Amino acid sequence: MKFLSNEQLAFVFGLLGNIVSFMVFLAPIPTFYTIYKKKSSKGFQSIPYVVALLSAMLLLYYGVLKTNAFLIISINGIGCAIEIIYLIFYIVYASKKDKITTMSLILLVNVAAFGLVMAVTVFLLGEAKRVSAVGWLCAVFNIAVFAAPLSIMRQVIRTNSVEYMPFSLSFFLTLCATMWFFYGLFTKDYYIALPNVLGFLLGIAQMILYLTYKNSGKNDAENKGSQEMKKFMSRNRPKLMRSVSDLPRADKLMQTTYVFNQQQQQESNDNHV
Repeated sequence: MKFLSNEQLAFVFGLLGNIVSFMVFLAPIPTFYTIYKKKSSKGFQSIPYVVALLSAMLLLYYGVLKTNAFLIISINGIGCAIEIIYLIFYIVYASKKDKITTMSLILLVNVAAFGLVMAVTVFLLGEAKRVSAVGWLCAVFNIAVFAAPLSIMRQVIRTNSVEYMPFSLSFFLTLCATMWFFYGLFTKDYYIALPNVLGFLLGIAQMILYLTYKNSGKNDAENKGSQEMKKFMSRNRPKLMRSVSDLPRADKLMQTTYVFNQQQQQESNDNHV
């Protein structure tokens, strides 16, 4: 027995996709809280947020061109606003070099590239081809958004630390990919459905990587501290022993121990005789 039509299922998964996508957009908040506490964005990268902003802008444009796509329009309008806030926050706490790099990326990717896409599709393509062309671009940049954390994954493997890869972001990306895959499947919008297959696989890979390396940083710090303590003790043991033996209390204790041992040895010899 069929309980829900494809349209109803599409609405359900689209609504769930909106909810989860909103949580995905909020997932980096712990990262930016860390930046705020450190008063520096050193060690973090702006590329994922630049790419995510472009993806949201393209999906918003795609939703406007396509009919009956208000679920796509709503979440990506919110997403654009959130990503802009993240980038402003990143730039405020970035070094001068990172400020210049991030601003250059924004001008190149979010202004020039997106402007070029709009100009080409509006003036050179008809309405039907326009939707198809923007749909393909959305598919490519959806893949780019899911692949953007690969640089962070490489950093996790290199440093044995998950400090710069929040588990919450990976989890919600995986869940988000699942919701939007079914939305695209039920609406027969394969520009939405197909990229989210890769998104699901990459999200799973990120969570596995997090679970693998989450305690590596602590273990490395403990081992390093233990090794440094051993080196310090071995290097300074003679000095420490001399310092202790020079103390009056230590000298008296050593004399008392010596007298006691001599008495014990004398008693042992007498008994033997």
